[in-house]
Amino acid sequence: MTLIIDCHGHYTTAPEPHNEWREAQKAAFKNGEKAPAYPDIPDDMIRETIEKNQLRLIKERGADMTIFSPRASAMAPHIGDQSVTVPWARACNDLIARVAGLFPETFAGVCMLPQSQEADMTSSIAELERCVNELGFIGCNLNPDASGGFFKQPPLTDRYWYPFYEKMVELDVPAMIHVSGSCNPSQHATGAYYLAADTIAFMQLLQGNLFADFPTLRFIIPHGGGAVPYHWGRYRGLADMLKQPSLDELLMNNVYFDTCVYHQPGIDLLTDVIETKNILFGSEMVGAVRGIDPTTGFYFDDTKRYVDALDITDEQRHAIYEGNARRVFPRLDAKLKERGL
Repeated sequence: MTLIIDCHGHYTTAPEPHNEWREAQKAAFKNGEKAPAYPDIPDDMIRETIEKNQLRLIKERGADMTIFSPRASAMAPHIGDQSVTVPWARACNDLIARVAGLFPETFAGVCMLPQSQEADMTSSIAELERCVNELGFIGCNLNPDASGGFFKQPPLTDRYWYPFYEKMVELDVPAMIHVSGSCNPSQHATGAYYLAADTIAFMQLLQGNLFADFPTLRFIIPHGGGAVPYHWGRYRGLADMLKQPSLDELLMNNVYFDTCVYHQPGIDLLTDVIETKNILFGSEMVGAVRGIDPTTGFYFDDTKRYVDALDITDEQRHAIYEGNARRVFPRLDAKLKERGL
C-alpha cells in the first residue's frame, strides 16, 4: 500500500493567542518596548484547530500524513531584526512540534528560520540544530529573500549561504525554498511573489555550480516550480548559452518540485516535462487557494485528484506520493521505518 505523503503543509489555522502575541511583539518592537511573555496555549486549543481543519481535510481527501511547517506568509523576516525573528521562529516552531507530538502519525515537523535582512545565517543554523536535534524535525523552509519582495539577499549560490548548507548536509535535511509575505506593493504575495521567487531561485541555481560543492544538498521548489516547467526549453537553452552542463546533470539530482498546481492541465504539464523522480506530492492546504473550482465542483487545492487522474504507471505514482518524499527526507523515512512502514 502506498502512503500519501503531502510534502507541503502550513499551520495556517494556528490558535488565536499565538497570532495575538505576534501582533503584540511587532508593536513592542515598533515602540522600543519589551515584548510580552508568550501565552499559555492549551493542548485542547491546538487539537481543535487541527482536527477541524487540516486533519479533517487530510482524511476527506485520502492522504495519510503532512510535512508541516509554520504559516509561510507569517514568517515575515523583513519585520524587525534578530531580536524579533529569533523568538518568533522559536514560538512558531515550538507550536509545530506540539502539533507533531499530539498527532505523530499524521504530522512531521519542518521549521522556519529566524532570518532577517541584515543578519548572517548564524541564528538560523542554531535554530535548525535545535529543531532537528531537540524537536525531531525533518527539514526546514529557507527564505531566499528576507526583504519581503525586494530581493536584497545574495543569490542562493553565494557563499553567504554556505555555513547554513554545511549544517543542512551534516544533519541530512532538505530545505523547501519558500518566501513569506510581500511588503512590495507591486507584488501580490501568493499570486506573484511566491511564483516569481520559485522561478528566480531555479535560475540562480542554474547560473552557478552549487551542487559541485554540496553534492548531497536537496532543495524543494514549491508551487510546481513556479514558471520553470512551463518554460523548460528556455532554461535548457539558457544552460547551453551559459556553457553550463545539461539541467539533468547540473540541477536535477538535487532539485525537486511539488504538485501545488491547482488544475489538471498544470499537473499534466508538470509530469510531462519533469521526471517523476523529481516530483513530490504537495497540496499546501489549507493555504493560498481555498475555494471550490466552479468548473469541477472540487476544491482547487485538492491536488490528489489531479495526481490520481494522471496517465502514469503505478510505480511513478508511488514515487510521487511516497517514494520521493522518503528519499528527499531521510529523517522521515527513519520515522516511518520505526513504525513498521
